[in-house]
Amino acid sequence: MAQKREDRNNDNPNIELFVKASNDAESVGNCPFSQRLFMILWLKKVKFLLTTVDMKRAPDVLKELAPGSQPPFLVFNDDVKTDVNKIEEFLEEKLAPPKYPKLCCRYKESLSAGEDIFRKFSAYIKNPIPGLNDMLQKNFLSTLVKLNMYLETPLPHELDQNPYATESTRPYLDGDSLTLADCNLLPKLNIVKVVCKMYRDFDIPDELKGLKRYLDNAYKREEFRMSCPKDVEILIAYQSVAKYLNK
Repeated sequence: MAQKREDRNNDNPNIELFVKASNDAESVGNCPFSQRLFMILWLKKVKFLLTTVDMKRAPDVLKELAPGSQPPFLVFNDDVKTDVNKIEEFLEEKLAPPKYPKLCCRYKESLSAGEDIFRKFSAYIKNPIPGLNDMLQKNFLSTLVKLNMYLETPLPHELDQNPYATESTRPYLDGDSLTLADCNLLPKLNIVKVVCKMYRDFDIPDELKGLKRYLDNAYKREEFRMSCPKDVEILIAYQSVAKYLNK
């Protein structure tokens, strides 16, 4: 998939994505922003070079290409870009139809679905006080329920097809295809899933059928599954901040 750079034009751009390396410096590390851009490029079906950066060695590549920045950053035909949101917008503009698929959402609500999950997850998982656990878990769970409601609610195009539909069957946030919204949310949900299981023995409840369906469909897609860091990388990243509760 990742290719050496060859041509220097917008039809066949030279793209290199720099991402955080794993703890052993051999594979992709834990960074949802890196995975977000990795997924976007993969879904665009564009040739690109993926370069992992070992942050423990403060590599010269950072000083040369993106001084003062940390991965992820992108080099597009020798133009260096470091802001993740702007990189996403840039790629959607430059890698456009008919040659490349568009990944933007039909519905603006899809872009904000699940946006509060990671903040409530962080408060829940970093809490060392057993007496606060139930409250923080309830707050965190409420964000999952909210996302589940969005995933179970039929979108306008589904109602156009079946005006009597009461529950959505779509596989992803915005419909039948992975979009920029999924590239943003899924890497975070993967972290949530792995860390909560380890430190709280917490699994996403089976009652949240829309969310379970969403994740099941996502893990079937290689663009998501193969861009995920190994579980051990996620756990290493959280071992200094996630707290076991001693009840």
